[in-house]
Amino acid sequence: MSVRVQVILKEEEVAKFKQQARKQSKSLSAWMREAAYKMLQQDEQKKLTEEQVLKKFFLDCNRREAGQEPNWNEQKRLILEGYQQRVTS
Repeated sequence: MSVRVQVILKEEEVAKFKQQARKQSKSLSAWMREAAYKMLQQDEQKKLTEEQVLKKFFLDCNRREAGQEPNWNEQKRLILEGYQQRVTS
């Protein structure tokens, strides 16, 4: 069973979408459905559940971030000191 969905768009958006749909020999509905499915697929691919995706995520993080991770024991000590200072103030 098909369901009709109303989407509010600006006229210039409709024109761009129709033009792109025509280039691909599709109706506007078919083109928009395909675009929505692509977004769903991208969302699914972003989930960090597969080993390959996790490896890529951490490689991307390493490329993006500069410097070194702080020493975790030192971080915990600083957090605890800050918390204790608030409590005693």
